Amino acid sequence: MRGVRPARAQMPKEMTCAFCGRPIEPGTGRMYVTERGEVVWFCSSKCYKNAIILRRNPRKLKWARPWLVRALA
Repeated sequence: MRGVRPARAQMPKEMTCAFCGRPIEPGTGRMYVTERGEVVWFCSSKCYKNAIILRRNPRKLKWARPWLVRALA
């Protein structure tokens, strides 16, 4: 067929963890859709459990410091 171009491959988006702020490599992580329809990404099951199941605040945990990760980058 003339005039038909093949689809271009798109690069995956760089995502950050909603709990700890670390970058998530393409093909990894866990996607969670809230009741409002918001899409939230977590880098590990540890972050998912602390945020969704245990409802912890990342500001009170030493290992989950999103503002430190952003400042070092």
